[in-house]
Amino acid sequence: MKVIVIGVYLSSVRTSTVLGVPVVNSKMSDTGLPATFQKDFHVEESVRKMRYNELGSTDMVVSSLSYGAAALGSVFRATDDTEGVGVVEYVVRHGVNYIDVAPWYGHGKAEKVLGQALQNIPRSSYYLSTKVGRYLPEIDQMFDFRAERTIRSVDESLTRLGLDSVDLIQVHDIEFAENIDIIINETLPALQKVKESGKARYIGITGYPIQLLKDVVTKSTVKVDTVLSYCRACMHDNSLLDYLPFFEVRSSSVINASPVSMGLLTDRGPPDWHPAPDNIKHSCAAASAYCRKMGSDLSRLALSYSLDLPLPTTLFSSASLTNARKNLDTVFVPLSEKERTTKEEIMKRYMKPLENQNWEGIEEEEYWAVRRGEKDTATKLG
Repeated sequence: MKVIVIGVYLSSVRTSTVLGVPVVNSKMSDTGLPATFQKDFHVEESVRKMRYNELGSTDMVVSSLSYGAAALGSVFRATDDTEGVGVVEYVVRHGVNYIDVAPWYGHGKAEKVLGQALQNIPRSSYYLSTKVGRYLPEIDQMFDFRAERTIRSVDESLTRLGLDSVDLIQVHDIEFAENIDIIINETLPALQKVKESGKARYIGITGYPIQLLKDVVTKSTVKVDTVLSYCRACMHDNSLLDYLPFFEVRSSSVINASPVSMGLLTDRGPPDWHPAPDNIKHSCAAASAYCRKMGSDLSRLALSYSLDLPLPTTLFSSASLTNARKNLDTVFVPLSEKERTTKEEIMKRYMKPLENQNWEGIEEEEYWAVRRGEKDTATKLG
C-alpha cells in the first residue's frame, strides 16, 4: 500500500470515459489534491486533512476513511432518507471519495437513497462500488450466484443508483455459495463480461472467512482486483493483517469494513442478530463500560485503531449527520493523551485476551440449517 501525502506533486490527472461518462482514473493531481477534488464542491481544508492511499493495482486513490451506504437501507435502525442524503453529500464534500453499497442493504433501499444523494454530487468526485449475489430476506431468495442473475443484478443496481457504470463490482458474501466453484466458474466470469461491457471498471469479492477470500483469488481465472473483509481488522480481531502479504503479491487490494464490528464496539452495542459468541459480546460491552467511566467514546477509539493499520481504506456506515461528523473527526482530530491511554488499556484488558476469536461458520451453518428445514425460517441472518 502506498500512502499519498497531500501537498506533494505525484502525477497529472488522467480521465477516461465509460459509456460516455467522464471517469477519474488518475493517481493525484499536480496540486497535491486527489484527482477527485472539485474546487467548487469540496471543502478544501477537509480534503487536505484526509489521507489518501492507492487502491492496489487499480488507478483509484481512495480516502483512508470511506463510506459504506448500508445504513441508508435502515439495516441497523429506522432512518430518515432526507438525513441520509445529507450524510452522503456531507462526507463527500469533506474528503471521502469511496462509497460502497449493495442490493442486500435494505433490499434495494440503500441503492435508491444513495442514488438520490448522488444527483447532487459531481460524478468525478467519488468512486463507487456495489455488489451482486445477495438480495432478499426470504431464505430461498437470499443468495443467487448464477451468471444470468449476476448480469441482471448489475443493471438493476445501475437503475436504482441512476448511473451508467460503477468503478467496482463485487461478489457479496462468497461463503454462502454452495461451493466456490460457482463463484469461480459463473459469477466472476459474468462480472468479467460486465467489465468488458463498460458497466464496471474493476472486480472484487467480499466475505467474512479470510482464507476463503484467499482461495478464490488463488483459483480464479478472472483478475480479482479487490477483496473486502469486515470485522477482521478491528480491536478484537486483527487477523486480516496476516493475509496482507499474500493479497499484495496477487495485486488484490484489501478494503476494510466495519471497524466497530457491526456494533460490537459501540456504546449502543450490537443488534440482536449479531453472530458473535457471548464472550466476545461481553468483552466488548465491558470495554464500552470502561470507556464511559473514562469519558471516552469506544467507537471513536475503535475507528482510530483500524485507521492506524496498514490498509488502504476503512468503511464506516451511518445515516446520522451527527455520527458522520464524529467519524470524520476521528481522521481530522487526533486522539487526546487520555484517549490514547484508554485505548491502550482496553486493548490490554478486554481485546487481546480474546486472541482474535471470531464467528466463522456460525452464520453459514444457520443459513444451511434453515435451507434444509432444520431451523425455523424466522431465523434472523444479518
